[in-house]
Amino acid sequence: MDSLFSLSFVVDGSPSTVNVRDRDLLVFVLRDQLRRTSVHIGCESGRCGACTVMLNGTPTKSCMVLARQVEGMTISTLEETAQAPTGEIVAAAFKRAHALQCGFCTPGMVTAVVGLLNRDTDVSEDDVRQALRGNLCRCTGYQHIVDAVLDAAATLREART
Repeated sequence: MDSLFSLSFVVDGSPSTVNVRDRDLLVFVLRDQLRRTSVHIGCESGRCGACTVMLNGTPTKSCMVLARQVEGMTISTLEETAQAPTGEIVAAAFKRAHALQCGFCTPGMVTAVVGLLNRDTDVSEDDVRQALRGNLCRCTGYQHIVDAVLDAAATLREART
């Protein structure tokens, strides 16, 4: 039987301490122990992106990270990311472009997009498609999602000039 050990990190701006086993994945800790329901469990193999969170500011698939690896790190889930200025602009663009269908992939998509647009708002359609290549939409709504990202990028560029 695996032994438990204490792990501390910051989630959505609040310090958190949890008990985890050696093989516990971050996605399960975030959902089951910390009740971050925007972190969806999809493929559990890093292919769908439904579990994407910001780990020290970088979009990361939390199903590919052992919880032990995040000691002392900062994690932002959609619960926090959507409240930040870039997140609000991205969420509004998704709504305008009808980029939401069933919504299962949306938290991971929005988190990945915020990561992209925090790095660069001068993005092309190809840049957007590359940034989202690890996030799957089973409703096949990619064009609306790409349109929303380009709309959000334009809004952010205008706001910064």
